[in-house]
Amino acid sequence: MIGTLIVDDDFRVADVHRGYVERLEGFRVIGEAHTAGEALQSIQRLRPDLILLDLYLPDLPGLEVLRRIQALQGNRPDVVVVTAARDVDSLRAAMQGGVIHYLVKPFSFRAFEEKLMRYAAVRGRLSRLAEADQVEVDRLFSLLRSSREEPELPKGVSEETLRLILNVLSSAAGDLSATEIAESAGVSRVTARRYLDELARSGRVELTLRYGGPGRPEHRYRLTNAAQGAAPDPIDR
Repeated sequence: MIGTLIVDDDFRVADVHRGYVERLEGFRVIGEAHTAGEALQSIQRLRPDLILLDLYLPDLPGLEVLRRIQALQGNRPDVVVVTAARDVDSLRAAMQGGVIHYLVKPFSFRAFEEKLMRYAAVRGRLSRLAEADQVEVDRLFSLLRSSREEPELPKGVSEETLRLILNVLSSAAGDLSATEIAESAGVSRVTARRYLDELARSGRVELTLRYGGPGRPEHRYRLTNAAQGAAPDPIDR
C-alpha cells in the first residue's frame, strides 16, 4: 500500500482528496496536514510514501516544504503538487524540486486517478528492477508522463484486435505467453506479438522473461497495475 499524506489548508478540499485516494486500489491515507509546520512534522512522524502537496499554505509556501523534503536524508517521499497555482514560476520551481506530477485545481477524479495510477505502476516496476537500460528508462518515463485524455492508435493497430488482446490478459489468472494469448484471442502469434509489443511500449502490459530449458527465454505478458480493472481502451501515445 502507498501511504499518502494530504497537505492542504482547506479542510473541505483535503476531505475531497481523501475520498479520491480511498477510491484507488493500492493507496491509503495515513494523515492530513493543513499547515506547512504540520506537514513537516507529519512527514517525520508518519514516513509517507507519497505527499499530495498544496502550494498555498498559511505559514510557509508549499514550495518551501518541497525544498525541505528534498533536503531530507534517506528515503524521501514522492510529491504530487495539487494546487490552484497556475503561474509558470511555481510550475518551474515544482519541476526543479522533483515533483512526480502537477495537478491544477479544479480537476476531475478521472484526471486524479490517471496520474496516481500511473505513478503506482512506475513505482511497482522500479521495485522489481535491479537495473534499467535505455529502453526501460524510456518506457518508465513514457508511462509516467503520457495521458489517456486523447488516446490514439498507432498506424496498423486495430482497436477491435487490441480489445481482444486486453480482454484475454484481463481475464488471466497470471502471466501468459504470446502463443497462449494468440490462441485465446483467435489471432496469429505474429499479430499477438505485434500488439503485445505496442502494449508493453505504452506501459499497459509488463513483459517478463521465463528461463527454463535450453534456448532463448520465454516472453511472458501481464497487465500492469495501472491497467488492471480499467476498461480496455486504445494505446496511449
